[in-house]
Amino acid sequence: MISSEDLPSRPVTSRLTTTSRQSIAVIVPCFNEAATIASVVADFQRVLPEATVFVFDNMSTDETAAIAATAGAVVVPATRRGKGSVVRKMFSEVEADVYLMVDGDGTYEPGAAREMIRVLQDDVLDMVVGARVPADAEGREYPSGHALGNRFFSLLYRWMFDCPIDDAFSGYRAMSRRFVKSFPATTSGFDIETELLAHASELKLEFCEVPAKYYSRPAGSESKLGTYRDGIKILLSAIRLFRDLRPKRFFGAGAVLATVAALVLGIPVIEEFLETGLVLRFPTAILAVSLQIIAFLLLTAGFIISSIRQVSREQRRLAYLSLTPATPLGGVLPGAVAPVATRSAETVVSVVGRHLP
Repeated sequence: MISSEDLPSRPVTSRLTTTSRQSIAVIVPCFNEAATIASVVADFQRVLPEATVFVFDNMSTDETAAIAATAGAVVVPATRRGKGSVVRKMFSEVEADVYLMVDGDGTYEPGAAREMIRVLQDDVLDMVVGARVPADAEGREYPSGHALGNRFFSLLYRWMFDCPIDDAFSGYRAMSRRFVKSFPATTSGFDIETELLAHASELKLEFCEVPAKYYSRPAGSESKLGTYRDGIKILLSAIRLFRDLRPKRFFGAGAVLATVAALVLGIPVIEEFLETGLVLRFPTAILAVSLQIIAFLLLTAGFIISSIRQVSREQRRLAYLSLTPATPLGGVLPGAVAPVATRSAETVVSVVGRHLP
């Protein structure tokens, strides 16, 4: 926790507390971002002057923490390695009404923050994702391997979690207090974005995407994401979450595959028996029967686990509903743009789409 000696001008509470009336917290997970963190802090202080910027330093070996503190951010050490671990600490320690999470690499457009928060509050959503739009028309800021992986996982998540999403791995998100405080983060790495989507899907929370320009990293800043190493980890995490959140679909898919394999192996044996009255391939027949038994077991397991999971889902939904909304319906964020209904069509910023998982 932060002591009064660390923050002499801020009230000491049991949690890190924002100072603005609307309690907007800009939370920045960082690891070795000395080249960019000062500009990130300055940009979001300029765009959201009423917000408090928190930088969670994940054991950086450079001057990230010192530079962030000099720039005016509240710096908090996070000693467990991994982005997921840092996000878990940010969500548990920071108290605010609105949370704006952004990476400290300086690649996200600060100007989109105000619109993201406005959409979050005006449309009464729980999460707004800053969908990355390359600032360069040729998209050179975004590595081709990352772009291909993002597209693949976005399509995969549409099927797995019933979440229509175009940018599954954006680190730029505005979230409500209810969403953050009911989120049981369990992952530790870059798969944290997958878990955020899974959480929205399980509780059937509404979210949308708002376009946000994506810039290339400046000189001296390096990406911490390994395309293949982290891609495999993210895939395994997605499969685990899919098993936990959609057990009937997960085990049902296994049952279908086992049944298809049993039919492929068993039909020739049955045809042979009908023609000759003999079973000449006992190993194949036994394997086909075993596969069909496994299919029934998988299907049964899916229904049982789904029933158990329903109880957990109801408990998490009740925990979400027990949290008081940050802003009553009809409330307007100070300094925000007027509601869409009162503005001309030319001033409305495009929203990619509203998603109801």
